[in-house]
Amino acid sequence: MIYYLKHNLHKLNWAMIGNVLGMVLVAQACLMILPVIVDLIYHEGIYDSYLIVIAICLVLGYVLTRKKARVNSYFAKDGMIAVGLAWIVVSFFGGLPFYLSNEIPSFVDCFFEAVSGFTTTGSSILTEVENLKHATLFWRSFTHWIGGMGILVFILALLPKSNDRDMHIMRAEAPGPTIGKLVPRMRQSAMILYTMYMGLTIIQVILLLIGKMPLFDALCNTFGTAGTGGFAIKNTSIGAYNNSYYEVIITIFMILFGVNFNMYYFLLIKDFKQVFKNEELRTYLGVILFSIVCITLNILSMYNFDVLKSIRLASFQVGSIITTTGYSSCDYSIWPQFSKMILFLLTILGASAGSTGGGVKVSRMLIIVKKIKLDIQKLLHPQKVEAITMDGKVVDTEIVNQILAFFCSFIIIVGILLFLVSLNNLDFETTISSVITCIGNVGPGFGLCGPMGNFSMFSDFSKIVLSFAMLIGRLEIYPIIIFLSPVLGLRSVSKSFHKRKKRKMGNPQLDRVD
Repeated sequence: MIYYLKHNLHKLNWAMIGNVLGMVLVAQACLMILPVIVDLIYHEGIYDSYLIVIAICLVLGYVLTRKKARVNSYFAKDGMIAVGLAWIVVSFFGGLPFYLSNEIPSFVDCFFEAVSGFTTTGSSILTEVENLKHATLFWRSFTHWIGGMGILVFILALLPKSNDRDMHIMRAEAPGPTIGKLVPRMRQSAMILYTMYMGLTIIQVILLLIGKMPLFDALCNTFGTAGTGGFAIKNTSIGAYNNSYYEVIITIFMILFGVNFNMYYFLLIKDFKQVFKNEELRTYLGVILFSIVCITLNILSMYNFDVLKSIRLASFQVGSIITTTGYSSCDYSIWPQFSKMILFLLTILGASAGSTGGGVKVSRMLIIVKKIKLDIQKLLHPQKVEAITMDGKVVDTEIVNQILAFFCSFIIIVGILLFLVSLNNLDFETTISSVITCIGNVGPGFGLCGPMGNFSMFSDFSKIVLSFAMLIGRLEIYPIIIFLSPVLGLRSVSKSFHKRKKRKMGNPQLDRVD
């Protein structure tokens, strides 16, 4: 293991990785000024906790960005490790204000809450959210907005210099099987994405204000919607307002933020053909409509056959779960098993690729279904030559293989996580749904961690495991696996050990191999 680490980690461009981490820390320090302002407005006296963390981030960020790299470019592995490290570092320092202010006494709980915020999961260990200070509530919700589009994509949008290598960072952080540039320059693509992201955010805030929601509440609820996170500022989430207008607006925007942002770009440039022929969008909206109809019919009797109320509740929960937002307007854990099973399947499915939503993604499911269909056709007609297509274009075989590898990795990782979390000895429903909801970045699950529950009953060990499940889900497995590859690459360690042993024995052929 030591030999492997020594002879492989030095191959990484650590100076460039350090520069990226430095920029992340500086950006985080700047963003933390906002909760300081909130605290000064409400005079609650915890601004010093944020100022301490800001100072630490600025110092560390300055040190890391000062180190000049010999090579100004980096490769895919460097980008993936930089992204994996960045999200862990951001979560660590993002949770420090909770700990220093004593709003959340346990540091493990602080880390869990911060990871849940930045990964836009929305799972919480807090039992009484309304007891928190305004600055804490704001920062919790704001982490959703920061993490929604991606921390490093945000930085790429601000960087004065960018090159094609920056694509490695965006590919590692952006959700979905493929990622492409909207325009030739990476920085411009990132700026366009964030412009659209901010535009939709501002529109939702305005619409909620029109409905007379307080400004603070409108901002926090919008941050959770935009990032598809779901940290609520009320103990009973959005249901606490008991306001149909709020629920309708939030439902619409949850669904909008679950759409691939490339579609909004095509709308802006008036390329409507690209939007209408997009199979993922049609499937995404079709699944939502189908789920709403099924659940509405299933719960109709529970609400005295009030059709409008049933549709409203079904729409909100479906929109919340498929986009992995995690808000709730009612306790859906009391719904019939059929409705709960639909929501559970939507938890796994997730939103569109290139959106702020989590989950497996609709595009991956589409390609898998088409792959199964194609394989069946080949069995029936061996001579038939056909390819998998999406939006009228042939899907590259490498992409299909990557998706299959993703699913295999997903199943294996879920199995390992279930095994580890089961040590907590909680009921079956809670154990299963906690892992699925965390790796899917959904937030609430079923059982004890349902819409009216939380994750406070889990042990510190389980909380750490679930924290990494959230990171794995947000970064879609590979960046975290590559980050942990020195530890997980036992085969490579073994091969390296045997190569070294044979070199010492004087094998001339292996002397040329490295």
